Amino acid sequence: VDPAVLCLSCLLLLSLWKQSSGKGQLPPGPTPLPIPGNIILDVKDIGKSLINLSKVYGPVFTVYFGMKPTVVLHGYEAVKEALMDLGEEFSRRGSVPMLERATKGHGIMFNNGKIWEETRCFSLMTLWNFGMGKRSIEDRVQEEAHCLVEGLRKTNSG
Repeated sequence: VDPAVLCLSCLLLLSLWKQSSGKGQLPPGPTPLPIPGNIILDVKDIGKSLINLSKVYGPVFTVYFGMKPTVVLHGYEAVKEALMDLGEEFSRRGSVPMLERATKGHGIMFNNGKIWEETRCFSLMTLWNFGMGKRSIEDRVQEEAHCLVEGLRKTNSG
């Protein structure tokens, strides 16, 4: 037996085992291929493919894009339950490993959890201290805009 074929077979089996062992926590869905995932989806009309899968697996199911599992919520009731009743569980953003390495877990845009809450609170408090949302800053901006318009009118007429 060729060592390359043996190595490739072992990697394929390991990949299949890894996918199937982590699948217990995910909703049901079509069985993916190890590398391309669910290539049964029609890329030209992915919406129709997802509708067809929802008829088979229900309103909440899992598809694999490559080796990454994606949970699909299909229909108003499934989305409403996820966002309204289970909002805390669905409030996190997906992770982007390259961005996580680049930002080292800091920043506003790609954070989750406690760090995100603290950063958001600090940012809003700082913006509030600088005048965001206060009537006084709005009055000053309108006054400056009025002066600018008057200055432009004088320039045009004179």
